[in-house]
Amino acid sequence: MPAIHEVATLTTKGQITLPKSIRQALGVDAGGKVAFDLRDGQVVVTRAGVEHQDPAIGAFLDLLARDMETGRHIQALPDDLVRAMLSHTGHGVNLDEDIDGDVAL
Repeated sequence: MPAIHEVATLTTKGQITLPKSIRQALGVDAGGKVAFDLRDGQVVVTRAGVEHQDPAIGAFLDLLARDMETGRHIQALPDDLVRAMLSHTGHGVNLDEDIDGDVAL
């Protein structure tokens, strides 16, 4: 997701309007909920109440969240994996095709 910088004005009641670009990036609309977390003097705004049904997506998002919280970053992919992935770029995939070899899930 590209970096977005927006400024909002605080009203006398302590309210702000989330800028349109932020609402769009978070995928929230009228009635949607957002969460505010204070981390090291910065406020982090996220979409609230979103749970992913796919455990793989949830695990991946948890990995990214932990990575961002700790300041450590996911390491680059191994060169042999990158080469293998690039060698398949542009090749069609037949999802009905049998898988060769053993597969561990």
